[in-house]
Amino acid sequence: MYQYKSVKLAIKGFVVSGLENHNEIIDKYAKEGWRLVQILPVKYASNGAPMEFEIIFEREIDN
Repeated sequence: MYQYKSVKLAIKGFVVSGLENHNEIIDKYAKEGWRLVQILPVKYASNGAPMEFEIIFEREIDN
């Protein structure tokens, strides 16, 4: 069985909001045993450019 976690990442112009960029987020969760599954754009600007992403991780649950 697997456990899933999603992390939102917002983009403002060409700058990632918050202190972490996507590589730091992925590295942080990998050290905790999470595996990157997918990065999905979930919100778009009026010009079609993605403004917000969801980073999805999974890890196996011990039964």
